[in-house]
Amino acid sequence: MEGKSLKVGICGGTFDPIHMGHLAITELARCELNLDKVLFIPSGMPPHKDLNTVTSPIHRLNMVRCAVSGNPFFEAVDLEVERNGYTYTVDTLNELHKMYPEDTDFYYIIGADVVMDLLTWKRTEEVFALTKFIAVMRAGYQDKAFIEQIKVLRQKFDIELIPFEAPLIEISSTFIRERISKNQSVKYLVSDCVDAYIKENNLYR
Repeated sequence: MEGKSLKVGICGGTFDPIHMGHLAITELARCELNLDKVLFIPSGMPPHKDLNTVTSPIHRLNMVRCAVSGNPFFEAVDLEVERNGYTYTVDTLNELHKMYPEDTDFYYIIGADVVMDLLTWKRTEEVFALTKFIAVMRAGYQDKAFIEQIKVLRQKFDIELIPFEAPLIEISSTFIRERISKNQSVKYLVSDCVDAYIKENNLYR
């Protein structure tokens, strides 16, 4: 419909490797919130990670590319991988605003636990002005600190933060890496193409 703003979801992270939990929960959020597309943005040099333990950005980007290739609403974006130095969300959001029409609404998809850390992000208030947030939580999640934090963020910063209930999918990249290091199967934990890429490039062994 003419005049309709574009609704773009953002799913960022180390993705070391990207797994089926990332994909399933993001697809649920996309459908529930009627997002037009979701950008998967693997971090380049995440400031909160020990870079000696993180797989190279190009490998992580390639795994994201193959993982999302079967979904026309998903897109892998190399903004942070191509950027020199540490990668911060505020810089990525500013770049995205230059790339998309002025009336585009961005929705950053985060876990409920990340809500508690939002005020530690670089240039927090600028981030809040550049994106809305979708906070993914398990059904029935009623943590008092989480609910209070949302109230504080809304009152103090007037941000749009949408709690979103999703099935609990307890898959972690750490668990996958550990299984691979023990030569154990990760079939159905990652997509087939990611599994093949990991084997072809001898990752996590």
